[in-house]
Amino acid sequence: MHESGTGSEADPKCGSGVDHEFLALERELAVFLRRARASSGEMAREVHPDLEPAAYGLLVRLEDAGQQRATELAGYFGVGKATMSRQLRALEELGLVAREPDPADGRASLVRLTDEGRSRFRRVRDARRDRYVSKLAGWDRGEVAELARLLHQLNKRAESEE
Repeated sequence: MHESGTGSEADPKCGSGVDHEFLALERELAVFLRRARASSGEMAREVHPDLEPAAYGLLVRLEDAGQQRATELAGYFGVGKATMSRQLRALEELGLVAREPDPADGRASLVRLTDEGRSRFRRVRDARRDRYVSKLAGWDRGEVAELARLLHQLNKRAESEE
């Protein structure tokens, strides 16, 4: 954690109204998110040169959760149906996803990765994981597990507030 060198441990706000632990958290998350956005753009281009960075997350979700309705995907990512429809249409045009009728409701369709989409995604994902292993080589595996646990907890809390 970053120390500011000011303040008292007894009063985290130090009379100035600033909570240094949460200020440090905000600063580190901002840097992390900026780097994650740039990395998502690079990974998206590695999957396909015309893939939008935001659409990369759809591939991650479809690989993790399997086929889903567009409305489920929109809800998961907290975006509107029109935005999701546009992103899925672009992925379809690139041959990375396909839609099939939902057997439970003929009016709806399920979105799934195509074989080509799965193959391209896994190649990029595996390369990304290799980079994580390299960057965190000096970390204890317990620390890596703890970081994953804490990020999962943060994501679940954010998901429940939407």
